[in-house]
Amino acid sequence: MNTINVSSPIVKNQAQALLDFIDASPSPWHAVEAVSQQLLAQGYQQLSETQVWQLTLLGKYFIVRGGASIIAFSLGSQPLAETGFRLIGAHTDSPGLRLKPQAAFGSSGLVRIGVEIYGGPILATFADRDLSIAGRVMVKNGTDIQSHLIKFDQALMRLPNLAIHMNREVNDKGLKFHKQDELPLIFGEAEAGIEADQQFIQQIADALKVNIADILTWELNVYDTQKGSFWGANQEFIANSQLDNLASCHAALMALLANNNSVTTNIIALFDHEEVGSESATGASGSFLNDVINRITAHDNLAAADKLRALAHSFFISADMAHAYHPNFSGSYDAHHHVLVNKGVVIKSNCNHRYASNADTAARFMQICNQANVPYQQYVHRTDLGCGSTIGPIIAAQLGVATVDVGCPMWAMHSIRERAGVLDHHYMICALTQVFNG
Repeated sequence: MNTINVSSPIVKNQAQALLDFIDASPSPWHAVEAVSQQLLAQGYQQLSETQVWQLTLLGKYFIVRGGASIIAFSLGSQPLAETGFRLIGAHTDSPGLRLKPQAAFGSSGLVRIGVEIYGGPILATFADRDLSIAGRVMVKNGTDIQSHLIKFDQALMRLPNLAIHMNREVNDKGLKFHKQDELPLIFGEAEAGIEADQQFIQQIADALKVNIADILTWELNVYDTQKGSFWGANQEFIANSQLDNLASCHAALMALLANNNSVTTNIIALFDHEEVGSESATGASGSFLNDVINRITAHDNLAAADKLRALAHSFFISADMAHAYHPNFSGSYDAHHHVLVNKGVVIKSNCNHRYASNADTAARFMQICNQANVPYQQYVHRTDLGCGSTIGPIIAAQLGVATVDVGCPMWAMHSIRERAGVLDHHYMICALTQVFNG
């Protein structure tokens, strides 16, 4: 088995590349832009869904839908009906806070920012952090509408905790926020004679160098300005926001870019909206992946039966983070399924099909790990606790493709500051690279 250690240059470099990727991607729109730039730098061509596609043998392409979902693929030399697709899927979104359309309001001489809760974040972890905003802003340009990415590097907002003198039971009963009344963020002191919303929007207009009157609306994340870091006695761990699931996105991208196999057609599909159910035009429940597959098979002039043959030959890896064993909370885990940080890729199973793995697909992935010389672990949730889900069952049902759910073990999932292992990211990249090169 792989004897590489946390001090190996390749391991450190891959972990640092992940931290840099996350720091550059405080919203799903930024994540897709970061992926796009790396694909372009490696010779991938961007396609538009509104245009006719001219694909060539061994060509490399990508498509963006809605700004926050992206599919990239490299065409293989062998007939699709005989080899099928090798697919890896992940998601670009993470739980957190999103600004409301009319976010700013005045209150006791302060400007506060109203937020909605996106997905299932651990709200208490947003308190007392240096927060800022990032996302996309829709701006009028004559008769056109343009989408602008925006990211404020400096801390703009905070969610200050209530002093313990006024919340004496916080250490016994936990920190809780009323979702409507106690989550608005403090943005700044109100300026005399200026409406709160104008004060806030002016900041956005100045950053984009546009007129305030041309700003139509936005989708903006609240994010933590603290950058990712290594930690631990031997710097064997990493901490950052959005490890769930940008770590899987990064591993999938690295595997595709390292692809040396010109035989099979390889695809990565990074979807938005997994954290809220995937039911959207850009989510895994939408038509995006099937639309791309249809256009690839149409280019190959595959008959309907041959497309079905191709899908029957295909294998889909749903990559999403896994729950590492936390020794302080041993009662939250199945006693015989403790998956450990830095001990290998996790194969996730659930008999109610919240994960798509079955005995056949799990065994196939075990073989992939053996071929890649990386360790693997198996995880199942406690029987008396509800299990989360992934895009795995969704894609498996849509395409009828053999599917396995895997991930890297991590602590503090859905915290604003998540933790994972340096070695595990390396293991995941190696395993996914083997999927494409095998």
